[in-house]
Formats: sequence, structure tokens, C-alpha cells
Amino acid sequence: MSASPSPSAAANIMLAIFEKKTNPVDLYRPLRNYIAFHYSEREAQNLEDDLQTLKQLRSDIERHPDPSLPSRRDLFQSYFKSLCLVETRFPISADPSHVNTLTFVWFDAFKPKNKSSQPNIHLEKASVLFNLGAVYSQIGLSYDRNTVDGRRQASHAFIAAAGSFAYLRENASVKASVGGSGTVDLSVECAGMLEKLMLAQAQECVFENSIAKGSTPGVCSKISRQVGLYYEEALAALTVAPLTQHFDKSWLAHVHLKAALFHAEACYRYGLELHEKEEIAEEIARLRSAVNVLSEAKKNSKGAAAQILDVISKLEVNINQNLERAVKENDRVYLMRIPSLSSLPPLPAFSMVKPMAMNEVLDASKEKMFASLVPDSSTKALSRYTELVDDVIRTQAEKLQQASELTRVRLKEMELPDSILALEGNFSLPTSLKEDVEAVQISGGPAGLEAELQQLKDLRRVNQELLVQTEELLQKEAREDSQFRSQFGTKWTRPQSSTLTKTLQDRLNRFAGNLKQAAESDARIERSVREHLALMSILDTRPIESALPTLARPIMSFDQNEDAIVGSLKQSLRQLETLGAQRAGLEDMLKEMKRKDDILPKLMTFTGSHEDLFKKEISKYDHICEEIAQNIEAQEQLLLQIQAQNDDFSVIFNLEDYKVSREKSHKQIEAAIAKFREIKDNINEGLKFYVTLQDAFTNVKQQTNDFVMTRNIQCREMIEDVQRQVAGLSFQDSRNTGAYNNNYPSVGSQNQRSNTQQTDPRPQTPYYQSAEQPPVPSYGHHPPPYGSAHQQPPPYHIPPSAAPYPPPQVHHQPSANHDYGQPAYPGWRGPYYNNAHAQQPGSVHRPPYTIPSPYPPPHQSGYYKQQ
Repeated sequence: MSASPSPSAAANIMLAIFEKKTNPVDLYRPLRNYIAFHYSEREAQNLEDDLQTLKQLRSDIERHPDPSLPSRRDLFQSYFKSLCLVETRFPISADPSHVNTLTFVWFDAFKPKNKSSQPNIHLEKASVLFNLGAVYSQIGLSYDRNTVDGRRQASHAFIAAAGSFAYLRENASVKASVGGSGTVDLSVECAGMLEKLMLAQAQECVFENSIAKGSTPGVCSKISRQVGLYYEEALAALTVAPLTQHFDKSWLAHVHLKAALFHAEACYRYGLELHEKEEIAEEIARLRSAVNVLSEAKKNSKGAAAQILDVISKLEVNINQNLERAVKENDRVYLMRIPSLSSLPPLPAFSMVKPMAMNEVLDASKEKMFASLVPDSSTKALSRYTELVDDVIRTQAEKLQQASELTRVRLKEMELPDSILALEGNFSLPTSLKEDVEAVQISGGPAGLEAELQQLKDLRRVNQELLVQTEELLQKEAREDSQFRSQFGTKWTRPQSSTLTKTLQDRLNRFAGNLKQAAESDARIERSVREHLALMSILDTRPIESALPTLARPIMSFDQNEDAIVGSLKQSLRQLETLGAQRAGLEDMLKEMKRKDDILPKLMTFTGSHEDLFKKEISKYDHICEEIAQNIEAQEQLLLQIQAQNDDFSVIFNLEDYKVSREKSHKQIEAAIAKFREIKDNINEGLKFYVTLQDAFTNVKQQTNDFVMTRNIQCREMIEDVQRQVAGLSFQDSRNTGAYNNNYPSVGSQNQRSNTQQTDPRPQTPYYQSAEQPPVPSYGHHPPPYGSAHQQPPPYHIPPSAAPYPPPQVHHQPSANHDYGQPAYPGWRGPYYNNAHAQQPGSVHRPPYTIPSPYPPPHQSGYYKQQ
């Protein structure tokens, strides 16, 4: 049994919808006045082109300047986008503060005598959407459906028409009928009916193409059944209020016959498939059902087009032929019981069409008209949306950071990847400990301590030599004074050297004690270096990691699976690293999406609830949020896997024993660093002590030199004086001698000579006078042995300017607050050395080994050469 070909598409007529009519309206003047009043005249002038464009679009809709359907379609789309921009910027209503001089008038498309007049833009937008759907339906009807391409284009046009009516139903119908002043053609019910009607005609085009290309009877049956269902839905809407009395009866007859026609067509095609399967009983039931449907439909065919009735008649003939044949075959061959129609399942249906999504077609967010007008409501809405986006990004960023931190902590607990690196020989010290070791090595390390100990010895020797040299100067001067005193007896009236040098001698004695105790401290340091050199020797290892224990493979292995365990653990760590990189990329994607997320143009064209728009726009971030959740979940599973693998790794490679030995090595290095620093600090303290003491010795030696020089001058003068006395000089000379003695200051007091015309360049306070000792009385104040103090000075008197040695240079006297007799070594818990010379407030220690000594011995070390 074969199927008869479908009747020609031209004979199978379809419906198109006429446009709604409107009255002219002037948009230009009211909108311009609003801009000038609420913004500025300058702004109105800047938007002059936009106002003129809007005016022209409205005029073209009224006058039909271009009758072509595609041009008409584009006109309605452009005007609708412009109305979206107008709606968000110009409040049009009867309110005195709004644009209150505009009234839109539109007539019913099916009852032209009915009209709607409203002072709001919703009626205008709904009417434009209706006309857009109507034009699409006319475009669909204009194609030649006798060709495959014509049927395909017609189907697409009807789909677009269905999308326009669906958009009208969902977004504009309710607003246009506020107050009951809308027309029936813009109602939700009418828009829904027209949507189903256009879908039925689009699916009908698909059915015609399926028949033309020879699709199987089963496929054609499903497509045909869906055509019938769409027509049945449209018929149901036409038979109830408010549409039941609104449309011409020919519409009801057309839709009713089309619904019956495609129901019967589906039964006919399905019967062909059943016949091939030899399911004769059900075939008979389906064909009888089709005959009943067509018979019932023809009862309500008044006003229907003759072409549809002709198609139904031809289909009815084919159905009856197949039914008659099936009944004969069943009676002669199959003898099956014919099931009742109610016991059969519904015919299968399959939809090949759906309404076109008009959101993108009618999206006005990219339009530039009136772009400079941004109401406060849009600005506030944008701020609210930005807060929502920021909250999403902040929440997701916190999740990413927590996941990364969790990974870091878990890996640290498992000591990964350090244990893997240790197995490969790429282990290292903790960062802080490695930095400490590097600092020790840069400073010379334990190997450099011997050189610093030698520097201590050199500095101690220099100070010892300065002490000896100073004591020898004082001893030599004392011996000379003692010889002259023995030689001249009572004529030698100078004070004894021991009386004048007591303060210097005490100070030298204290310095000697300091040196002795410093030597003991040096010995303790040397002893500590020798005792701990083995401990500190690890710090000289380069690189330090070579001194650490290594993680080795087990000596014996039973199943030889070490490589497999290590390999799987490495692979898991690489996967974990990949997940981390993905998280960084996801966070960057979030930030980049926010940077590009500008919904202000959509806010300026969206007329519904802002919350609905926000919900839709914020959903853009859902896929990234889902990827983040999947990443975190995958990481959690991978960490559990790594934990199990690491447990196996620890057991096979005896990781616990390695950790113990490694920790022991770390503690050894820490102890070596601590001991090195302790010894280093003590050595540095000793170096600073010796350098400071050397300054003090140099100062005291200079004082001693000044004292000896002065005593030598006095000695020569006194020798000449005594020689004159012995030669029997006059009594006047003796008196002068008494006066002359007053010109020689004692150690502790230095006076100007009364008969000297020049100023003595030497300081008034001697260098060797102790700040804590009272000045010793000058021997010149004792009563002269003979003569008068008022006689003229002797002719051999030597003025200060003619002295054989240059005057002593001024040196800073050590502070009286410093007592060089304090113990140099308070003990091991305190500093090793006391300063031998006080530091002035704000002064800076001179660096070791750069202190020049005015009296270096010939064999002095190179560390003490003058720079």
C-alpha cells in the first residue's frame, strides 16, 4: 500500500494578518520641550537629529512610503527600538510634570471600528509589535510554497511572526490594556491565539517539505499531528471569550477544517506505517477515526475556502480506499479484533518549530539615540547591579583563595612536594635557616674565626707595647730626677717625679689590670673555638644541603612497586597544580567579565522590573561559578587521593626515620649557628675593647711625653741655676732664682710665667692631670732657700718660645666618669670587655683595625698600619 501525494501547496491556503491603523501624532515638539525644560536648551539642540529621526519613523508608519514587506518589517523594528529608548527617558502620561500632550490612537485590526486612545507609550509599543507580526505573516504568505526553498522561507517567516506575537503577549499586552481601554486584538488571549496559528502554518510548511522529500510515513505522521495540535489550540482560543465573537466566521471554519485535516492526515500516514508492520487491527481503528474527524469538520465548513474543502475531499478518498483494503485483508487473513479508539494511545507528535526569540531582534541597547540623557533611576539601578556583581566576584574569589590555602596547608602537612624532591636529591633547608647559614658563610664562617682570634692577639700586643713604652718613659724620667737630686742635694728643689706622676701611674696600673683580664677572656674565647669547632664545621659546607641526610630507596623490595607509587604521586601533584592554574584563570575571567559588563544601555531600554533584568544579567556569571565549584570539588577528591598515595610512599621509603634524621640535622645547624654567633659577638666585643683601649693608651702616652718634655726643660733650667749658685753669683741672682722657680709648673698645675711677653701656646690644664685628683701644689710656691722673689730673672732664662721641643698638642681629656680600674671581665653572662674609653653621647664606635697608633712598634701587624 502506498501513500498518495500531498495536494499542491498553492491549493492548501494559509492566513495572513492585516496591520492595525493609527492616527497621526507629533512626537517632536513635546519631547523637545521636555528636554529643554528638564535638561537644557543646549541639550535639546544637541539631540535635534535624534528627534527628527524619531519624527520621521512615526510619519513613515502612518503613510506607507515604501510598500515592500521587508522595508515595512525593518521600519517597525527600528521604530520599536526607538520607542524603548523614549520610554526610559521621557515619562509620557497625563501628569503635569511628564510629557502630557501626547495621545496615541490605534484601531482594532479585526474590528476597525473599535479604537484605543491612551496618553502612554505602552499602546504604541504593543501596536507596533502587532504590526511587526502581521508583516511577518504577510511575508510568509508571499513565498512560493511549490518549491523547497519557498516552503523553508515561508516557515521561517511564520516562526518570526509567532515570535512577535509571543513577545507581544509576554511584554506589552497587559500594559496596553491597563484601564480596560485596549482593543481585543492586543489582548493576551488574541496574541496567544495568533502565536499558535503562526506556529501551525510554520509546522505545515515543514510537513509539506517532508512529503516532498519522501520522509517515512511515521515521520510525516508525527509532524502532521503536531500541525493539527497547533490548529486545535488556536481553535480553542477562538471559541472562548474574548475572541468568540470578535473574528469572522470564515476564520473559525478555516482553523477548524485545518485542525481536522491534519489530524486525519496523521491517522492516514500512521496507518501506512501500521500496514507495513501488519498491525491491521489498529490501522483500521486509526483510519475510521480519521473518517469520523473529517465528517464532523465538514458540518462546520460554512465560509471556508473551497481549496481546503477540495483537499479534505481528496484525503477522505485516500483514507476510505486504505480502510476498505485493510478491512478485507483482516476479514480474509488476519481476523484481528478491532480495538476501540479510546483504548488506543494518542498519536505521537513532534514539533519542528518554535517562536523566534525576539529579544535580540528588538534589543535597543546598542542604539545611540538619546544616549546623553541618563535619568537618575537608571544610574541608581546600575549602582545596584554593580553591587550584585561585586558580591558574586567577592564570594567566588574567597572560595578560590580558600581552596588555594587549603591546598597549601594540606601539602605542608604531608610535606609535599619536599619529600619527592628529597628523593631526587633536590632538598633544601627551610628558608629562614638557609638565610642564617648564608649569613654565617658570608661573614667568613667558622674557618675565619682563627684569623679574628689572631687579630685579637695583635691588638692585645699593641696595647701591651704601648703600656710598656709609657711606663719606660716615666721610669726613665724618675731615674734622671733621682740622679740630679742625689747630685745637687738640697739645691735640687723640684718635686719628686713619684709625687707628680701618681695619677698617671695609677691609670697605667688599671690599664694593665684590664689587659690582664682581657687576656683571660681571649683565652676563654680561644678555648670555646677549639671545643666547638667540630660542631660549627658543618657551617663551612658548601652547599649546605650536601650536609643533610638523603631520602633513599629501600634496600630490599618485595613487589618492586616503588617507581609506580612515586609516579602516581607525581602525576597527582601535577594534576593539583593544573587545578590551581585553572583557579587563577577563572578568577581572571571573572574580573574580565566584570570589566566588560556594562548594562547601562540595557537599563535605558528595559521597561520591566529591574530585578528581573538583574537576575537575567547576573546569570552570565553562573557558568564560571559552576566551573569554580567543579574545580574545588575536583581538588578535594584529588587531595584525598594524594593523601592515600603519600601514606603508601611514607611506608615504603621509611619517611618517618628520614624526618627524624632531617630534624636532627636542622637542630645541629641551628646549634652551630647559635654558637658561632656567640663566639663572633665575643670576638667583636674584644676587638672593640682593644681598639678603644688603644685610644686611651695613646692619650696617656701623649700626656706622658708632654710631662717628660716639660720636666726636661725644667731640668736644664734648674741645672743652669744651680751652676750659677755654685759659681758664687750675687744674692740678687739668688732672689731671682726663687722667683724663677715660680715659672715651673708642677704636674697638676701649669702657670704662666710672669716675665714672659708671649702667650704660652700650651693648654693651661696639663694632659696628665686626673680629673678626680686635686692639683698638686707647685714646688715653686715653697719658700726660696735664699734671695728675694722681687729680683730680675737671670740672664739664662729660656722663654717658652725658645724651648727645644715643640709645645704639646692638645688632646681631649678622658671623661671623669670613666674609671679604667673597673673589672674588664664581668663574666661569661655579660660582655667580655669593658670599654677603656668612654663614648661621648651620639658618638659612633670606630671600626676595628683602623685605629692609627702614634707609636707603632717596628714589628707591628699589617692590621694596625695607619690608613
